[in-house]
Amino acid sequence: MHSDKHIAIKLRREGKSYNKISLMLNIPKSTLATWFSELNWSQEIKKELTRKANYIAKKRLCIINKARRESWERWREQARIQARKNFVKLKNNPLFIAGVMLYWGEGDSKIENSIVRLSNTNPQLIKMFSLFLQKTCGVPKEKIKIALILYPDLNEGKCHQFWSQVTNIPSTQFRKTQYIKGRHPTKRLTNGICMVNVSSRELKEKIFVWIEKFYKLF
Repeated sequence: MHSDKHIAIKLRREGKSYNKISLMLNIPKSTLATWFSELNWSQEIKKELTRKANYIAKKRLCIINKARRESWERWREQARIQARKNFVKLKNNPLFIAGVMLYWGEGDSKIENSIVRLSNTNPQLIKMFSLFLQKTCGVPKEKIKIALILYPDLNEGKCHQFWSQVTNIPSTQFRKTQYIKGRHPTKRLTNGICMVNVSSRELKEKIFVWIEKFYKLF
């Protein structure tokens, strides 16, 4: 054991970690900790090894994050390329034009949140956008979520039923209703505000490309 301790101290002086010494000599790390606990130079080695490990880990994390960003950007570019191809085929489709124009005017403009969202009180407008998502963009009905914003005096069940009929989306796909405090003295929202949501960064990338393509036509 004395020989092992001597060798262990020698290896520690060379800057070896507890893990390496334990593997090399088949000695538990708890034993090494006891041997080295009162050696000030060992604590300095520990600090240096920790510093190096943190530096390597940070550098590795930067490399991983960079690779992820590049991969994510390639994926988004593929979506944009596909959108440009789709635009050539769809630019004269009335439903496509209507849907893109509606989103341009009423849709969520933050591409980073990856949510295609449009809010309005007009049932014809909401129905048109719902049809655009399903028939033109190929979004499965089960991927579309609806959320309502209501005044407290409105009947949530009736509003659910109304917007479910408008959008052709079952009420099981309705999210938690949000309420506006108070009651507007002059303007009545009979059925509240309807928000149509689709969680899809790919579709949002495409819609933004389509908006840009239409803008450049004029």
